[in-house]
Parts: sequence; structure tokens; C-alpha cells
Amino acid sequence: MSLVKDAIMDQKIEFSCIVIGIVALAASFTADWAWPLVFVPIAICGIPIIWGAIVGVVKEHDITADVLVSVAIVASVIIGEYDAAAEIAIIMQIGGFLEEATVNHANASIMRLVGMKPATARVVRNGVETTVPVEEVMLGDTVRIVPGEVVPVDGIVTSGATSVNNSILTGESVPRDVGVGDRVSSGTVNMYGSVDIEVDRVGDDTTIARMARIIENADAGKSKVVRTADRWAVYIVIIAFTVAILSYVAFQDIYRSVTVLVVFCPCALILATPTAIMAAAGNMSKRGILVKDGGAVERMASVDTLLMDKTGTLTTGNIVCHGFTSTDPDTDAEILEGLVSAVESRSEHPLGRAITAAHQGEPGEVTNFEYIPGRGVSGVAFGRTVTAGNEGLMREMCPDNLDETIATAAKVREDGYTVVLAGVDGRTVGFAVLSDTLKDDSVETVADMRSLGLKTIMLTGDTHQVARKMADTLGMDDVVWECLPEDKLRTVVSLEGSGRTCMVGDGINDAPSLKRADVGIAMGGIGNEMATESADIVFVDDDISKIGGVVRLSRRTLLTIKAGITFSIVLNSVAMVMAVFGLMGPIAGALVHNIGSVIVIIMAALLLRYDCWRPADGKTGASSAPASPA
Repeated sequence: MSLVKDAIMDQKIEFSCIVIGIVALAASFTADWAWPLVFVPIAICGIPIIWGAIVGVVKEHDITADVLVSVAIVASVIIGEYDAAAEIAIIMQIGGFLEEATVNHANASIMRLVGMKPATARVVRNGVETTVPVEEVMLGDTVRIVPGEVVPVDGIVTSGATSVNNSILTGESVPRDVGVGDRVSSGTVNMYGSVDIEVDRVGDDTTIARMARIIENADAGKSKVVRTADRWAVYIVIIAFTVAILSYVAFQDIYRSVTVLVVFCPCALILATPTAIMAAAGNMSKRGILVKDGGAVERMASVDTLLMDKTGTLTTGNIVCHGFTSTDPDTDAEILEGLVSAVESRSEHPLGRAITAAHQGEPGEVTNFEYIPGRGVSGVAFGRTVTAGNEGLMREMCPDNLDETIATAAKVREDGYTVVLAGVDGRTVGFAVLSDTLKDDSVETVADMRSLGLKTIMLTGDTHQVARKMADTLGMDDVVWECLPEDKLRTVVSLEGSGRTCMVGDGINDAPSLKRADVGIAMGGIGNEMATESADIVFVDDDISKIGGVVRLSRRTLLTIKAGITFSIVLNSVAMVMAVFGLMGPIAGALVHNIGSVIVIIMAALLLRYDCWRPADGKTGASSAPASPA
């Protein structure tokens, strides 16, 4: 399992100590002269535990299960039960190693986000363009952004027009058209036209810098796996010492008292959580699910609300053209499609590519082609002047019949579609209908989540009408629309008082909420690298239908952990009673711990084969049913 491999690399010294300790303990039984080897595991595995317990009590006033373990090791050595001391030390070191494996969660999100920020900017001063470090850009400066560049600072467009890829902020795949007076944000990508902007935010005030801070702060309060033995350590220590003292007072037998301390060491109790989580992580890894934070499995079992990003998570993120609608009695929809697709074949805009891809015939020759950044395209195809774009462009070039077409298109927009207006020879005659498409399993996955008792909420950058239509199609319980990263994070925070949350997303704009939620799940195949870094669990193949399996396996894992804890408490209690009445010595007590630990590990290992996954149908494409625009 990847978690174990990572743990070995991260804890080379600890792993080496465990291996050397086991070998030395085994060798100590081979010959009379080899018995001193028993002190090797006591030294390399036991002393770190004892020292950690002392530091915790003295400096942090924190009583953990390691206090009782330390006392048992020391007491066993004092009365000469070296084998028992060595076994306890090794078992505890193994437990600590497995626990550390479940909580290792390296996070490079912030550095990756900062690395996306351009190092330089084109500043225009007194009519002269100069490339300067982005740190030297000042408020009020004019910055020029050419096609293909990442916007280095926030500002307002003062000249030019273009389309910007805004997915870093909204996650939506349709570029946003911008012109004079519109705002552009740092981190977004200028796709086509050259624009000048007046800078109004620099340094830590820029959008990209604010997102870095959001991600950094979002993780506050998310707890790692806390060992159950540590939660109850104070009570365990009090009970153990009380029983040991009373036993000595009653029987005047130090062996009985030491045996009480040995048998009450929480060996199986400490192993219950990490071994179960490791087994669950192994089960998931066989199905293309990587568990980065083992504690997420424990938290997932009690999740109440599932928040899901729309584009790329519930939908494919690919724009599809569903056809054309004619608003002119003299223009056939198929003819209009052929004319517009011919002109759009020269365009690199995602909407234009979608229109061209949907057309079955040859595009034909196009002359006088012109791309108007942020507005649309025009050209001559089949001897006719064709224009396609937004209302502003059509108002200028094809005003005739425009208002009637807009009124018809408005009804389509309300149903969650994107519309591209089309005109021929100076007259608006119809529009193309486009949208994102649902993934095959989206509707079934949402229904599965609701059957498991989870509340489902969709988060999207779409408008209210589009978002509501999509949520109804999917059967979501609720929807939050027009979301920026701050809005998604705010939604997660607002739900913290009403139960545990799980966020599912794939984009940079999802990273803050992925970190803040109790459990973050990222789509690793299509997802942004920062989203996968911020998440606790990563779906390598983007199959959202597996979410139900993760929930079921997590619940079974928590049940296994509770069963292991219960078994451990019962075993320790019975062994303690036997120790008090002299029916068990320190060696037998250590053996009981070994047996208990093996049983707990076997219970956890059953999770590796637990089948909680929906049968795969082999489909990876998109649903034929159209979704709302991305």
C-alpha cells in the first residue's frame, strides 16, 4: 500500500528500529549466551516511548497511553521480566508507526499556487511598454496582457476586448468575454485579444494571493487521527495504578501488581484505529482511490452533508452543441448550422469548436474571417456574410430581428443552456444551443448519496436559473450559485455547526473548500494538481459513482474500530482480574497482548476484502442528456 511505502520513507529510523528489535528479540531465544539481545528492543523501541511520555507529562502536562506503557516496560525490567518488556516496546512502536502512516499528509498547495503567479508584467508608462518584476507594479499602472498570458495583477480593462479563462476562480469551462470597464483577476488566462488594464490590486491584495491565504487558513481546526487510547489514557492510567496498588496491598505480591500494569497496557487498543484505516485505504487503492490522510476514513463515516462542484465533477466540462434554432421563416435551421459552423471552423474559441464539432458536413471555404475578441466572429461562407456572437456584436452588425431572437433565446437560457446568436447578411436569424454534459453516473450517484442519508448540495459558478435547473435534474437537495472560492469556503464553514461535511471537486477554485471540509475528495484524472494536493482522498479515474463505496467502507471501518476497541477493553479487563488473583504472570500477560493484537489486526484485514462497490458498467463517456452550461 502506498501509505506504508510512504511511511517507511518518512520514518526510516523508526522502521529500522522495529525490524532490528524483532530480529534481536527472536535471536535472544536461540541460545543461553544470546539472551542479552533482549535489551536491544528495550533500548531502541522502549526508551523513545518512555522519553516521549516523560516530556509529555513534564512539559505539556499531557497524560497519554504512553505513560502506562512506559511504567509497564520499566516495571517489567525491574522485576526481571525482560521478554515482556521487549514485546511491549516492539508492539507499541509498531502501533506508533502505523498511526504515523495514517496521518502523513504533505501539503504543497500554497507553494504551487504562488508558483502560478507570473514573475513579470508588461507595464505601459508614457506610451512605452516595459517588462518589470510583478512586485514593482503599482496601483494605477497600465498593464498590457497579450493572448496566452496569465493575468499578473487585478485591474479594470481600459482598452481592447478578449475572452479570459476564469476556471481558476469559478471552475466553469466557458471563457468569459471582457471589454472596457470589465474586471480581470490575477491567475486567469487571457485567451485571444490584447487588452490594457488599470491596476487596482497588487501584492497580497490580488486574487491569486488571497486564494493562497484562503487555502493556508482553511485547514485550521481539521484534526488528525487521535488515538482512542490517548483519549481515554487518563482513565486507563488511574484504573491500572489503582488496581495494581490495591493488589499489592491485598496480596503483598509485586509480581501481581506488575502483571496488572502489563496486561492493562492498551496494545490492541492502540492498534485498533490505525490498522483498520490502513486496511480500508488498501481496499480503496485497489479501485483507483488514493487515501492521503488516513483520518479522513474515520471522519467520512460520520459525514452528514456532501457538497459537490458541478463542472468536471458532476459534468464532463466539455461543451456540446445541441443544434440551432431558427427565428426567421426564410432561414432553415440546418442551413444556418452549416453557415455558422463554416465560419466558426476558423475560430479557436471553445464555443466555436463545439459548434464545428457538432456539424456533420464539410465546413466550406471562408473568406474575410474576423475574430472580434470578447464578442464573436464574422466571415463570408457560401457567398453570404455570417456573424455569430453575443448581443453587443449582433446589435452592431445584425440589428434586424435581434430583439425577437433574444426573446426566444431567453426561454432557452432559463432552461440552463448557453446561446450563441447568429446572423446572415445583416439580419439575426437564430442561435446555437450549447451546454456542458452530465457524466454517466451523476444522477445515480446523487440518488445513492441520498439513500445513504446524506444531504447533497451542488456548488457552481452558474446563474441562479441555470444552477436551479441543473440541481433539479440531478435531484440535489440544495444548490449554491455564482460561487467564487470564498463563497464555496463560506458555505462549508456555515455547515460546520450542523454536522460533518465532505467536499468533492476538481479545480483550483475548489482547493480552499476541499481543505476546510472534514473530508476533501478530488477528481485526480481531470482535476487540477492543487485540488489533489488539498484533498484527503483522490479519485484517480474520476469515477464519482465510487463515492457511495467510500461512504460504506468508511462506515464499516468505524464499526471495525469500535469492535476492536470493545474487544481490547474486555480482554484487558479479564486479564487484569486474572492477574490480580495470581492466575497470570507478566510473560503470560505479554502473550495475551500478542494474541489480542493479532485478533485486532485480523479484524482490520477483513476490510481489505470488504465489497461495498457498485458493479462497474465500463462506461466512461457523457450522458446523452444535456446539462446546463458550464
